[in-house]
Amino acid sequence: MRRVRFYRYGGPEVLTVEEASVPEPGVGELLLEVSLAGVTLPVVRLTRGNPDGGGAPLPYAPGGEVVGRVAGIGPGVIGWTVGQRAAGLAFHGSYAEFAVVSAALLNPVPDGISDEAAVLLVRGGQVALGALDASCLRAGESVLVTAAASGVGHLAVQLARARGAGRVIAAVGPDGAAAKADALRALGADQVADYQASDWGAPVDVVLDGAGGTVQTAGLDALAPFGRLVSYNGVGGNLDANELRMRSAAVIGFNMAHFARLRPEAYAANQRTLWELCLAGELRPLVHRVLPLERAETAHRIIEARENVGRVLLAAQP
Repeated sequence: MRRVRFYRYGGPEVLTVEEASVPEPGVGELLLEVSLAGVTLPVVRLTRGNPDGGGAPLPYAPGGEVVGRVAGIGPGVIGWTVGQRAAGLAFHGSYAEFAVVSAALLNPVPDGISDEAAVLLVRGGQVALGALDASCLRAGESVLVTAAASGVGHLAVQLARARGAGRVIAAVGPDGAAAKADALRALGADQVADYQASDWGAPVDVVLDGAGGTVQTAGLDALAPFGRLVSYNGVGGNLDANELRMRSAAVIGFNMAHFARLRPEAYAANQRTLWELCLAGELRPLVHRVLPLERAETAHRIIEARENVGRVLLAAQP
């Protein structure tokens, strides 16, 4: 089979397509013949290593969301059949024609859900909904979503609307802001602002932050008293606990790996909700571009340049 790995840290150019043996599913695992794999910013960042030392162990095969059909069933796994459509999280080796996935992190794909929608919802949708739930959003409250055109952000905009937000503001980077604004308004955003604007529609009750750094700082400044910022992605930024106390503000971290592994019942319930919303037409996952495995480098460059509106996908089968 073909797979993508990298043997040194660097930019997208370090990604290598190579031939490898089809892996065997272990105890509690399934082998998936991958149709599509999602490309996410956290995985793109892994290729550059950790500036403070360490990073992903080399050589490394990127992981992430996948969709396809069950090709093998490991010991101890019940309730699955070979050929069944499924989507889930492979924390290692998802850029490949076959991937091993924990049965606990794999979901049957309902009829009526396309592969493209399924692969976006099993991670991007889960992050967006998990972060929104962590914010304890109440009906009528205002929500600001940063990195709003990303694979997670565009779903967060729609989910905030579906969960009863009174006002939804989408914040995006200046690159391609006009095209992003049109897409986000069509998805339900009341206002779209780029990061360089002075007015983000503040104050707001909830900020869902997928950018970090100076954008996260601006999001904190936009919070109303008793507002909550949920960070689900991004790097950098320092928090002053005393300032948060003085402003009656809260900052919450949301990590998808912890949520999926440590709260499996909530993870499963959220997945059912996402399927239902998609089937009802209340949630529209957007695909920016689909590229073959051999163009994984191009996919990473699109993400690094923040060009995408929605998710960039890799097609695993020729």
